[in-house]
Amino acid sequence: MDVMLPEGDPKRTGEKVRSQEPGEHPSVTLFREYLRLKTVQPEPNYDVAVRFLERIAAELGLGCQKVEVCPGRVVTIMTWQGTDPQLRSILLNSHTDVVPVFEEHWTHDPFEAFKDSQGNIYARGAQDMKCVSIQYIEAIRRLKAEGKRFPRTVHMTFVPDEEIGGSKGMELFVKRPEFQALNVGFVLDEGLANPTDAFTVFYGEKCAWWIKVKCEGNPGHGSRFIENTAAEKLNRVITSLLQFRESEKQRLKCDEHLTLGDVTCLNLTMLSGGVSFNVLPSELSATFDIRIPPTVNLQAFEEQLTAWCRAAGEGVTYKFYQKYMDQTVTCTEESDPWWKAFSGACRDMQMTLKHEIFPAATDSRFIRAAGHPALGFSPMNRTPVLLHDHNEYLNEQVFLRGIEIYACLLPSLASVPPLPAEG
Repeated sequence: MDVMLPEGDPKRTGEKVRSQEPGEHPSVTLFREYLRLKTVQPEPNYDVAVRFLERIAAELGLGCQKVEVCPGRVVTIMTWQGTDPQLRSILLNSHTDVVPVFEEHWTHDPFEAFKDSQGNIYARGAQDMKCVSIQYIEAIRRLKAEGKRFPRTVHMTFVPDEEIGGSKGMELFVKRPEFQALNVGFVLDEGLANPTDAFTVFYGEKCAWWIKVKCEGNPGHGSRFIENTAAEKLNRVITSLLQFRESEKQRLKCDEHLTLGDVTCLNLTMLSGGVSFNVLPSELSATFDIRIPPTVNLQAFEEQLTAWCRAAGEGVTYKFYQKYMDQTVTCTEESDPWWKAFSGACRDMQMTLKHEIFPAATDSRFIRAAGHPALGFSPMNRTPVLLHDHNEYLNEQVFLRGIEIYACLLPSLASVPPLPAEG
């Protein structure tokens, strides 16, 4: 018999709703529920995530706003109003999408949120970054239950499409009037796990450049020694770029004070061209993913790229498919009131901080470029870095400790005294 299910019914949407396991902390139960929502690229089910977040906002008595930045791409905003809403707000940002999985390489279903006997929760998004989303929520739940109020308003934003570059997510959102209305003063966003006792905090990011080098040369039959071929020219370009790659790799290896965020990372990612085994092509191309730290002069680096291509011969050109130029970093000096509030709360919790440049890219780059200080921070120490990896997991005790950390950070940040620009 056919039964019409109501809109939003879990059986209709494919949502996996589970009751709390005996003895399990309710925050962990909520975390695992969120992990089971299939917001996986390239076809994320954002509708189920928005409904999930709307439900939580209602439970906590928080304001909830939805902003569709482009068709099918919704930013969900939860708001905890401060006692002095004229002050600039604290923004807690996270993204709702997760990267694809290769299920054959997983020990457990990546969307089951399986928990083993050691309390390790296996799921795509366990580290990147559904854990942080729920930690924000549960920290605010705890503070509200204690009757706390703070001068500054706290907003939580849950944005789409970060994992595919953010062009239909945060990049559009920061240009919207709804973002301006948030009156943002300071932002927390995602970071990385740290396998040591320390916690990593990121104050800037590399600039991502994606280039395609095209080499034109003389065609001919595969049985002959043709001069000035596309292959010879491409070989020269590749050799130049990979020699630079090796020099940066060795620089990182030989200097214990450097991190991956301090050196330029360059990788050859695609090769294309050719029509037949016995025909020398008139054109070949290669693409490169280049990540440049904020300490590098971008103009000088582009001049070096141009020189490498020129040295390879005539008919060698390159085209940018991504060229991010903003090198803004967030201040980590004790004289800065935001950093002082953040680092002071961490010291009170006896946390060791290691601050670095993020080696890849997050939505923080759009926030910093819009003029707002942002730190990338995911409170996961004693945890291997497994974002985008097979068998991604997070231990439930590390997750719960993260809630405690945010419950201490938020009062400090939301109580920063009025700044000169705020009157």
